[in-house]
Amino acid sequence: MECFDLYDVNRNKSGKVLERGNKVPEGYYRLVVHVCIFDSEGRMLIQKRLKEKKGWSGMWDITAGGSALAGDSSQQAASRELLEEVGIDYSLDGMRPAMTIYFDGGFNDIYTVNMDVDIDTLKLQATEVEQVRWATEEEILEMMKEKEFVLYKSSFISLLFFLRNHNGAYMHKDPTR
Repeated sequence: MECFDLYDVNRNKSGKVLERGNKVPEGYYRLVVHVCIFDSEGRMLIQKRLKEKKGWSGMWDITAGGSALAGDSSQQAASRELLEEVGIDYSLDGMRPAMTIYFDGGFNDIYTVNMDVDIDTLKLQATEVEQVRWATEEEILEMMKEKEFVLYKSSFISLLFFLRNHNGAYMHKDPTR
């Protein structure tokens, strides 16, 4: 049975755990992670969820993601999800997330990684992932319009593509020059 660490609002571990399937108690939070792999052409590796998978069944999604298990650091959870779902063995130790999004009941750490991957060699998680492919920002936004991609905000997808080559949201150079 999978269990998740529960955190306080300041992201300190509370010492309590939550079993999968139970609601996060009021005043506590769990950790979710996502990893977005980008190739040297600026495309994102995306995965198609199985039709049988609960939540966004049969839809395309970003590279990998899931809940951090009890005892996992954010980086360990992200590395594990990347390996489990798409077969990429990559350590995120020492990396900070490109961003963290807060949601009711949790924190979502999102990592961006630039690496070229031969998708024909990937070992996909048979219980979750149907297929993978490379996609541009424009292709993903079009897939969202067609309701083929998880219905994120389009600005979120654009931000992921921006963050693949930038740290934070501040431009250090005047973009008008």
